[in-house]
Amino acid sequence: MTTPLLRRDLPTPALLIDRAALERNIAAMAAFAEAQGVALRPHAKTHKSGEIARRQIVAGAAGICCAKLGEAEALAADGVANIHLTSPVVTPAAIGRLAALDRRIALSVVVDHPDNARALGAVEGLTVFIDLDPGSHRTGVTSAEAAVALARAIAATGTLKLGGVQYYCGSHQHIQSLAERRAAIVERTEYLREVLGALADAGFAIPVVTGGGTGTFAIDASLGVFTELQVGSYIFLDREYLDCELAGPSFEPALFVDATVVSANTPGMVTIDAGLKAFATDAGVPVVLDGAPEGTRYAFTGDEHGALLGDGLPELGARVTLMPPHCDPTVNLYDLYHVLDGDMVTGSWPVTARGRST
Repeated sequence: MTTPLLRRDLPTPALLIDRAALERNIAAMAAFAEAQGVALRPHAKTHKSGEIARRQIVAGAAGICCAKLGEAEALAADGVANIHLTSPVVTPAAIGRLAALDRRIALSVVVDHPDNARALGAVEGLTVFIDLDPGSHRTGVTSAEAAVALARAIAATGTLKLGGVQYYCGSHQHIQSLAERRAAIVERTEYLREVLGALADAGFAIPVVTGGGTGTFAIDASLGVFTELQVGSYIFLDREYLDCELAGPSFEPALFVDATVVSANTPGMVTIDAGLKAFATDAGVPVVLDGAPEGTRYAFTGDEHGALLGDGLPELGARVTLMPPHCDPTVNLYDLYHVLDGDMVTGSWPVTARGRST
């Protein structure tokens, strides 16, 4: 986009970034990590954007994380040269792609099974991280003994480099009470210390402990075990995280969806053009921020439509701004971000890795 246009002239539904808020969020997290003496490796599954990843790296991040190999391939093609894959890569075809990517960029990947370590051993010099299960049983080895056995399998390949350990307490990120979240993370961190101690006793040096998230990064940094933080949603601050008591620096909402009132025939209700295809649905409903009275409620009514419920509702053709409940899967519904400077749309950024689920 070369000619700025007014926000109100955008077709809807439109995914919007407030550039100034985004840049303040990026700078605040970078400053926090530097002050704490930990590395920052933001998780790109949140934004899936080469443009945003490059901005995070310019601000001081060591690199980024990707959840899937396809995301990493897309972002590498867009100029991101240091990527950690936070999910295992196990099939022969995918390992072949991993090897090709490893020849192009600084790459690391998690492993949580000796068979996978042996298969990855075909990629000469690949850096791998032992993935530890914090109790959610999604991925990761499930005991200190299993971590040591896996480290031995990695060493036995003679080709892989043990880069460290990954530990992500995903189910803890949205515990709303800060005190309860801290207590849970303190307990889980004690387990992490036990695993690291067992690895050290077995003769394995662990140079990097990577993990954490937007809900726990300040707690993680204060406990002194993590050397690298994998925060993601802080750049946008969706409704889920606004519902939590967060510690550390303050962040602000930077991601929005604009919609238009397309029907207004029923008292106490109008219909907007943003429904199931405009918002992720796993975390409840979006929040109405602007264009309707305070207290206006949203309800999903179909693929293309949503309802605004309340009094004094906007008229036909009016614009409404909403906050996504969960930013990561909402972003994956769009091809691009519209970039706002005030009320002007001054650019558009592709959602580079949209749909890269393999």
